Amino acid sequence: MRIGLAVYGIASVAAGILDLLWGEFEPAHQPLQAWGDHIPGVTVFAYIAAIWLIVGGAAILWRRSLRFGAAALTILYGIFVMFPLPRLFTAPHFLGYRTAVYIGVVANVCEQVVLFVAAVVVWGSLAAQSSMSQRATLAARWAFGFCSLAFGLGHLTNIETVVPMVPKWMPLGGVFWAALTGIAFALAGLAIISGVLAILAARLLGAMLLVFSALALAPLVFAAPRNHVSWGANAYNLTAVGAAWVIAEWLADRQQLVQHQQGAKLAKPSLA
Repeated sequence: MRIGLAVYGIASVAAGILDLLWGEFEPAHQPLQAWGDHIPGVTVFAYIAAIWLIVGGAAILWRRSLRFGAAALTILYGIFVMFPLPRLFTAPHFLGYRTAVYIGVVANVCEQVVLFVAAVVVWGSLAAQSSMSQRATLAARWAFGFCSLAFGLGHLTNIETVVPMVPKWMPLGGVFWAALTGIAFALAGLAIISGVLAILAARLLGAMLLVFSALALAPLVFAAPRNHVSWGANAYNLTAVGAAWVIAEWLADRQQLVQHQQGAKLAKPSLA
């Protein structure tokens, strides 16, 4: 998990630093405002969460503090998952009771779920002497895969919101790339859920997100350098890259463990 953990931890630290500099939650990917415009103590909460992100992200980079960092990020990203939940009720009221609206909100929630699942996987793998239980493993894999599928459906049902993010110099047009990435998200999600080529799917998912950062998100920093969302989108997406690679390496470790256990059973001499 070392490469994935490094990206995941460093990007979490970056997100915390950005929140600290702006003194607020990043509105696009930490949408606490979904609960209301006048939340008491929101600025103090933002500073606490920012420091928490920095400490947890830094701790996950070192073996001795890895367990502490994973636990800290599990708690914080678990809290972040709750930020956009009110939109499940408010968004359809304002935007219409349409399937695309619900899918968009679910994808919004999933943005934090993927980070939460990655932290749970790291913490769960270290919390006990043995690896995670089969049920916990299945739940983590399904949750991560479902979110990738939700991202894909979000692209395909809201293509008009994705197309502007595609650089104009890319051939074949924005609709093509929006649809292609949507299909790729969906296929990766189905692979991870089913367990068929799940490791490859998670690795390629991280690679696709990394390309997306380079081509679509990095230019936002130069276009709007004083905008928190421009920087925060890059920090979030890189954290998601790390999360995908953490999941990939975790699945690979699980596969090796199962193969080792099966080999041990075959090699065990039978009793006469």
